[in-house]
Amino acid sequence: MKKRCLWPGDDDLYIRYHDEEWGVPVHDDKVLFENLCLEGQQAGLSWITILKKRNNYRHAFYNFNIKKVSNMTDKEIIILLKDEGIIRNKLKLFSIRNNAKAFLKIQKEFNSFDNYIWSFTNRKSIDTKNKNTLNNNCKLLLSNNISSELKKRGFKFVGPTICYAYLQAVGIINDHEKDCFRYKELKSLYSSVLLKGINLKKRIMSE
Repeated sequence: MKKRCLWPGDDDLYIRYHDEEWGVPVHDDKVLFENLCLEGQQAGLSWITILKKRNNYRHAFYNFNIKKVSNMTDKEIIILLKDEGIIRNKLKLFSIRNNAKAFLKIQKEFNSFDNYIWSFTNRKSIDTKNKNTLNNNCKLLLSNNISSELKKRGFKFVGPTICYAYLQAVGIINDHEKDCFRYKELKSLYSSVLLKGINLKKRIMSE
């Protein structure tokens, strides 16, 4: 029997997400956008709640086609407030269109959102279980820094907690438990960035 992180429990959907998606390094802008939006929808809720509604969000928001979402009208979004298949929170739903517009600006400036978001760790996945890499304080500094930068660029629902969950989800941080079978599998995908906490802290504080 495979040993995995405890958080998926015995929910089949959660287990599949853990085994196949969570922590896998993502470099596709469309997927990065979808994940960022859905993490924002999670605010105040559990991730499994959003995961169960993910297909409904894809249907409601043009399968997270960034350009199409950025062009959605107020009327289109207001209509979605009647959709029981998603979280009917006006601010959260409008934030998806807002974030699509901010996302496009980053793509234009950096050629891709992938270039931008992975630059914070020099395009390396961080192995949080390696004693030579980030300590907890520096992990928080990283998510705080990214949260601050995204807010400056106009993003909504991108607080430090949401950003940290996002970094875990898209593989920038490998936060699988060390005895989880996925930990070693994902570690083999990318060479971990072996930065001393103090060195990363200096980089973050200087930006």
